[in-house]
Amino acid sequence: METLQIRTNSREEMIDITESVRRMVKDNGWQSGALLLYCPHTTGAITVNEGADPDVVRDITVNMRKLVPYRGDYQHMEGNSDAHIKTSMFGPDQMLIIEDGDVMLGTWQRIFFCEFDGPRSRKLWAQFMGS
Repeated sequence: METLQIRTNSREEMIDITESVRRMVKDNGWQSGALLLYCPHTTGAITVNEGADPDVVRDITVNMRKLVPYRGDYQHMEGNSDAHIKTSMFGPDQMLIIEDGDVMLGTWQRIFFCEFDGPRSRKLWAQFMGS
């Protein structure tokens, strides 16, 4: 298992980690198989979405704030219930196809770490299955 370290700078942000994941695949010589990326934090998530137009990330972030506001009918004492809910909506993992030593993504797709309770130091676990 490999670990990817991430430093977030805002309470909520989506960080493009595509090149870091591709570098990890190349550095480890992984050629063909599946790569599981898993976030062991309850207020962080992973998603794949469009990365060509920065307005997509902006639209997701802004509208998640509207769907699950920071202040709401929450009883969780830490004051970050919205972050837990957003993380559950996105999910803690992504399974990616590795072929010919690279991550298979669509033309506009990128891999994002989603921070919902930052800024923090985060980590992702990566488990490769294949050759």
